[in-house]
Amino acid sequence: MELERHPPKRRVPAAAPRMADPHPLFDDTSAAGGGGGGGGGGGAQPGRGYGGPPPVSSPYPPPASFLREPVSSLAVVYGSSLASQGRDIVDRNLDRFIPVGRLKYYFAVDTVYVGRKLGLLVFPFVHQDWQVRYQQDAPVAPRFDVNAPDLYIPVMAFITYILIAGLALGTQNRFSPDSLGLQASSALAWLIVEVLAVLLSLYLVTVNTDLTTIDLIAFAGYKYVGMIIGLVFGLLFGRTGYYVVLSWCCLSIFVFMIRTLRLKLLSEAAAEGVLVRGAKNQLRMYLTMAIAAAQPLFMYWLTYHLLR
Repeated sequence: MELERHPPKRRVPAAAPRMADPHPLFDDTSAAGGGGGGGGGGGAQPGRGYGGPPPVSSPYPPPASFLREPVSSLAVVYGSSLASQGRDIVDRNLDRFIPVGRLKYYFAVDTVYVGRKLGLLVFPFVHQDWQVRYQQDAPVAPRFDVNAPDLYIPVMAFITYILIAGLALGTQNRFSPDSLGLQASSALAWLIVEVLAVLLSLYLVTVNTDLTTIDLIAFAGYKYVGMIIGLVFGLLFGRTGYYVVLSWCCLSIFVFMIRTLRLKLLSEAAAEGVLVRGAKNQLRMYLTMAIAAAQPLFMYWLTYHLLR
C-alpha cells in the first residue's frame, strides 16, 4: 500500500517582537480610555505614535536680540526726550500769546451759573448787586459769582448762532456751505473789530481799568444769546416775532452792559453812586454808553438778513 506523500511544510519563523519607538510622533492616548467595553480583560495596548519630541527652548536669547534691544531702547529714550522738549517749547511760546492758565478761569462754570447768567442777560432789570467778588486780591471763579465774566457762554452762543443761521437759510432754500462760512467769518470779523475799537478807545481816553482783552471778548460775546433768541422766534412766528423779541433782547443787553461796565470804566466814586463832575469821568461815561449802544446795532446787523 503506497503511502500518500505530503509536501513538507515550511516553518515560518516567529516574528520578533517590535521594539517601541523611543521617539513617537504623537502621544498614544489609546490606553487612556481602555476601562470601558464589555467583559474585556485589560486595557487597550498602546499604539505607535507619529510625533517627534517637542522643541527644547534655549535659555539664551538669539544673537540678533543683542543688537535689537539696545537700538530700540535708545530710540524710545530719544523719542521721549524729543517729545518732552517739544512740549516745553510749545507751552512756553503758547503762554506768551495765549494765557492758557488764565483761560481756565473763564471756563470754570457749572450748570447753575449758566442758568443764572442766561437769566441775567435776558432779565437784567431786577438784579441789584453787580459788583464782582474778590478773594485774596483775585476775582472768584465764575461758578461762584454770577457777575464774573466767562467765555463758556459766548463761545457756545457763537457756535449756536452759526447753526441757527444755517437753519434759517435752509428753510428759505438759500443754504450753501459758502454762505454758512461767510456768515461765520463775518461774525468773527465784526467781533474782532469791536474788541479792537474798544481797546483803542480805552487807550485814547487813558482809562486805568482792570478790564483785560479776554474780558472784552466775553462781554462782546454775550450779545449772541439775544441774537439766538430773536432768530428762533423769527423762525417760529415770522418777522413780527423776530422784531418784538430782538427789541427786548437789545434793551436787555444795553442795560446789562451799562451796569457791568460802569463799575469797570468809571472811577471808584462813580461806582459807589457818587457822580463826579469831571471831564475824564464824562469821557468814561460816554465810552460806556457807546460800547453798550453798539451791541443792539451788531445784533440787528448780523441777524436781519437771515429772515425774509
